[in-house]
Amino acid sequence: MLCGILVCMTEPDSGLVISPVQKIAVVHASVGSGHKVAAEAIAAAVAQLSEACVERFPSFNAAVEVELLDILDFGRIRFDGDKTASMFTGPTRPIYDLTWRYWLTGRLIWGGGTVWSHVMFPAFTRWVRENKPVAVICTHIVAANVAVGARMITKQDYSIICVPTDYEVEGMWPHRYTDIFCVATESMAETLRARKVEEERIRVTGLPARSEFRVGYDREAVRRAWAEPEDRQIALVLAGATLPRPYVRFRALLDKALPELAALDNVHLLFMVGRDSDYANQLHTRFEELGMHNASVVGYTEDVAKLMAASDFAICKPGGLTVTECICTETPMLLAGQAYGQEKANVRLLTSLGAAQHAETARELVQSVRYLTQRGGNALAAMSAVEGFLRRPGAALEIGLAGLDAALSPKDPDHELRHHQRPFLSFYWGNKPAHTR
Repeated sequence: MLCGILVCMTEPDSGLVISPVQKIAVVHASVGSGHKVAAEAIAAAVAQLSEACVERFPSFNAAVEVELLDILDFGRIRFDGDKTASMFTGPTRPIYDLTWRYWLTGRLIWGGGTVWSHVMFPAFTRWVRENKPVAVICTHIVAANVAVGARMITKQDYSIICVPTDYEVEGMWPHRYTDIFCVATESMAETLRARKVEEERIRVTGLPARSEFRVGYDREAVRRAWAEPEDRQIALVLAGATLPRPYVRFRALLDKALPELAALDNVHLLFMVGRDSDYANQLHTRFEELGMHNASVVGYTEDVAKLMAASDFAICKPGGLTVTECICTETPMLLAGQAYGQEKANVRLLTSLGAAQHAETARELVQSVRYLTQRGGNALAAMSAVEGFLRRPGAALEIGLAGLDAALSPKDPDHELRHHQRPFLSFYWGNKPAHTR
């Protein structure tokens, strides 16, 4: 998918310079929706930064083309992203949690290698060989490792920028061979430093959000436009997106809580279900069964940012991009359901800072909603204030600029030597972990 072209130099006599195109690939994996959303935000930001080429790199005389890619499209075996996402919600969740939290997250660190590229992704290596990118920006761990392997195999000298889309860094990112890590918080930078990632290769940028989350909205005007009740607090229930599978357990928890939530007359529950019309119909049926008058359903809409900004709080899964969007709009969060893997890391960080509350069971969820709507005014204000501290709405632009810097700046003399070694597997011994698991 072609996202944009940046013209980075002009000639006064001949107008635009028609020169070889320099390609920057932004690569995600369609496992859940967050990695793709982050990649789209970064690709759009890079396209927006056309003037940065002229200002920062006056000797550069090529056009920069940004291409958005799904690494799963290049696999020898085509994975179904929705089914793959079930590992976060199905019976394998505890196993996933164990591997995410303990495997290669202590002192034995994955550096990189060519195994993925040789075994599963030779098509991406061919793409690299043919397109010769100057940088590859990765929002998924598989994309990052495949980009490293392709660089080793082709011996091309492009930069790799890794963007973990949660609030901790998994141990399987290619630490040794990544040029720049763009992370959400300083605690993630601490994790990387313990893995011997040098300070100059770390940028604390925040997580990338779409452009509509970078602006402010008139809360009352949005409520009037959506005909939301003025005499109740609004709880925005984020219960759907592109893929339904990650929401299975979250929706089951909500269903258990609905009978008691229906009795609360001081809150209106606004369920956002994305494109999942089947779930929308199920909700309407359930509301009728319960005689529930304090809830409504919204399907796919472009006004997510507006609705977040107009809500008193959000009930949501602790996915990286979901919580980032809440942070950007300073919407207090009630994180619902048991969390595993990266979602557990998100819960731990946000609750420790006071930016969110967490409810694992339906009973806890009802108790939390009752508290926040009856006596939680100060708690909501405190959560919103912490989110203001964490808020980095320009993260996509910062990451895009980091990508341009890495792609277009002169490389240090040993860059090629360090990155063109070709190990099949590469591990190394790190320092004591900054954060216990």
